[in-house]
Amino acid sequence: QLQLVESGGGSVQPGGSLRLSCAAPGFTLDAYAIGWFRQAPGKEREGVSCISGLDSSTSYADSVKGRFTISRDTAKNTVYLQMTSLNAEDTAVYYCAAGPILSLMSGDFGLWGQGTQVAVSS
Repeated sequence: QLQLVESGGGSVQPGGSLRLSCAAPGFTLDAYAIGWFRQAPGKEREGVSCISGLDSSTSYADSVKGRFTISRDTAKNTVYLQMTSLNAEDTAVYYCAAGPILSLMSGDFGLWGQGTQVAVSS
């Protein structure tokens, strides 16, 4: 069964860091673009970052550029989202998703994980 499993969420103080992981127990992630999305209470889901399946090109939302880094570990079949300089506006449920193209649009992704909560507060 195809599935994505996120981990690494938690509570952190402003200015702190977290690393999210997206694993795929049943298939190889390398063939897909993997995106990270987030949804805060009362807000629409937004694209945060994406890494392509072809050449590992990356894309970032303006709100996270310079603070978040997406990467792929082929040997571990895992995609990571390293998040630094976190602030309250980063509080959300974070989802990873698999799709065919490099994109920050949720409609371009067909397989989604269950999400992991990130809470930033003092």
